[in-house]
Amino acid sequence: MWRRCLLTAVVGSVAAAQPADAYIAYVSNEKGNTVSVIDTNIWSVTKTIKVGQRPRGIEFTRDGKFVLVAVGDDDTIQMIDAAREQVVDSLPSGPDPELFVQDAGGKVLYVANENDNTVTVIDMQRRARLGDVEVGVEPEGMTISPDGKFLINTSETTNMAHFIDTSTRQVVANVLVDARPRFAEYKRDGSELWVSSEIGGTVSVIDPVKHVVTTKIQFEIPGLRKEAIQPVGIAIAADDKTAFVALGPANRVAVVDTKTHQVTKYLLVGQRVWHMAFTPDQKYLLTTNGVSNDVSVIDVVSLKVIKTIQVGELPWGITIAPQ
Repeated sequence: MWRRCLLTAVVGSVAAAQPADAYIAYVSNEKGNTVSVIDTNIWSVTKTIKVGQRPRGIEFTRDGKFVLVAVGDDDTIQMIDAAREQVVDSLPSGPDPELFVQDAGGKVLYVANENDNTVTVIDMQRRARLGDVEVGVEPEGMTISPDGKFLINTSETTNMAHFIDTSTRQVVANVLVDARPRFAEYKRDGSELWVSSEIGGTVSVIDPVKHVVTTKIQFEIPGLRKEAIQPVGIAIAADDKTAFVALGPANRVAVVDTKTHQVTKYLLVGQRVWHMAFTPDQKYLLTTNGVSNDVSVIDVVSLKVIKTIQVGELPWGITIAPQ
């Protein structure tokens, strides 16, 4: 009996030492043509999945059953079965797909095709292409409004955020931002749209109703030249109070107060930080660091980097399984 009690106590203590919630993250490695699977229970890569050429945009389907990966040089969206951890199918996109976004129900997928200046609309259930929307030159950033009424695409060369009515699939407004916009993110309450400009070095805050830029967030890091600070990925916390901006070759993530639009802190992460994803409980933020080939883990409460995880070659995008 005492042995059984001792065993129970040991198992209980080990379980208590593990995180209360563990999640699975998938990282697209652009140069390695692979996807790294990370178990956040042990903060380690558990599997490397071979995919098509130049994987970038990556996202779980709404039901968590598949991971979608934009393989740009193969001109398609591959589907990884999350249970089997292998590629099982593909979706039809245009040439050189980069980023994409799903509607709230996970029924429609919108894909930015960098090489033909269009956004492809895909029926997820039928896995069929429904049509294309013409946008600016080199489309990349993709997001959808919280109410689902508007799709936003940013075009890197045209330097605009395009507002697309999801019911008519027509561009209804264009907003000029700074050079080379890479990413777009709505606040959860829909009151603001944030667009990062890599070469411009700013984040434009847009009024999504009036379609005007209301303010621009600037970044200054002592000891770094302005041109080395290149905003790309944006992650806004679920409570809309704090935003995180990946600053590329500056190797930092800026922490921004969303009310004042002021930077409150810079966090040193890996080299050429690109994109980010929260764990569903919002306790951690994971960043992809392209040049150092790793992922940084940020504790959101303490605002400290607590872990570095080696992944594949040139990590680009990241997605974490929904609850």
